Amino acid sequence: MKPLKSLIISGREVLPLVEGGKGIAISNGESSGAWAATGGVGTFSGVNADSFDENGDLIPVVYKGRTRRERHEELVAYAIQGGIAQAQVAHEMAGGQGRIHMNILWEMGGSERVLKGVLEGAKGLIHGVTCGAGMPYRMAEICTKFGVYYYPIVSSALAFRALWKRAYHKFSDWLGGVVYEDPWRAGGHNGLSNVEDPLLPEEPMPRVVELRKMMTEYGLDETPIFMAGGVWYLREWEDWIDNSDLGPIAFQFGTRPLLTKESPISDEWKAKLLNLKEGDVFLNKFSPTGFYSSAVDNPFLEELKQRSKHQVAYSTQPVGEHDTPFPVGARGRKVYLTESDKVRAESWVADGFTEPLRTPDSTLIFVAPERAQQIRRDQIECMGCLSACHFSNWAQNEAGTTGRKADPRSFCIQKTLQAISHGGAVDEQLMFAGHNAYRFKDDPFYANRFVPSVRELVDRLQTGD
Repeated sequence: MKPLKSLIISGREVLPLVEGGKGIAISNGESSGAWAATGGVGTFSGVNADSFDENGDLIPVVYKGRTRRERHEELVAYAIQGGIAQAQVAHEMAGGQGRIHMNILWEMGGSERVLKGVLEGAKGLIHGVTCGAGMPYRMAEICTKFGVYYYPIVSSALAFRALWKRAYHKFSDWLGGVVYEDPWRAGGHNGLSNVEDPLLPEEPMPRVVELRKMMTEYGLDETPIFMAGGVWYLREWEDWIDNSDLGPIAFQFGTRPLLTKESPISDEWKAKLLNLKEGDVFLNKFSPTGFYSSAVDNPFLEELKQRSKHQVAYSTQPVGEHDTPFPVGARGRKVYLTESDKVRAESWVADGFTEPLRTPDSTLIFVAPERAQQIRRDQIECMGCLSACHFSNWAQNEAGTTGRKADPRSFCIQKTLQAISHGGAVDEQLMFAGHNAYRFKDDPFYANRFVPSVRELVDRLQTGD
């Protein structure tokens, strides 16, 4: 394989190997600091990161506010405190080597406040900020103010053009690079547009060439592009190295760093990764963000699929074929279904899915009573972890709402990600992963259930494997 050449990233010459940021305590100060210590770029998550007390013990995230607005303020405070704590850990672990980046989601609740608060409280410890899940126009101005490089995460040249023309051209000196995240292959939330087919993945090379051409038009021909999503063996990407059509390229790894000694995920999660099969990672649109996301197809996702399958359209008055009455709720208020949908609904009720819940799209889903109670409780306990949430109808605007009904087909993403990142059973929670995660099983590097250190993994990557 061609040798990797170092790149200038966030003001320092480093290996073009980047740890991808994974939210809510999955990539933390220890994992990112260890990655930076190898001479690469470590990335900790600034999404509701863990913080510690004076004894070094984890501070549990407990919300005491009675209203969503009060709990939202607590969430922002927790996030700032955690981001600063993880930056400090990463800085110490790195030992002055490599670069430390922080990853945030623009659509997370209070993203601007969290970004400013962490950069203020961790001055000099963070060299770059990566940000996706939305259109982070304001990120450039905020990072420039703090003298920190910024790295937008995009899935197309068109997305970058919109960012550049609206804001980034004013702050080009601190644009450290652009992360191209493949919307079909990356784990977590994906940037598929409305015109792209989730079932028809496109090859990344032409899309990244298009991005480079656009960046060159803007005078960014030497600004690195990070290729993220689907990268496993570098020998499979050899034609990307020293490719004049692509320019400076770094490779970002999100899934492989999960299976390292420094990775904070549970032993159960690591064992699950070693047993995945091709196709076990499922591209779905259940996320309350409204984005597609890639996660392991486990009982958690199967239950969400079931909710959507147990679904019928209704009207509040008899209209056309919707002329068959059906009682809903404790008072038995009538809605109107088609005759065939009433038969289906009655069969679900007979199977124990006795609770019909209304969706914003004038449909009913049918769930078991205990599931209905959980959904309602999770919606009531919302803490505003997203700027706008489909599941709870929270929005961080003055009204505090999206103006739409809460959608019971989704879920509380904060609750499940907190649970799985702190030891919750992996089959009962949302388990994000890239689509190549099945390769752990047959990669000889992981034979006999070997779990490498971060340094051993980075050394391995440089061989092409």
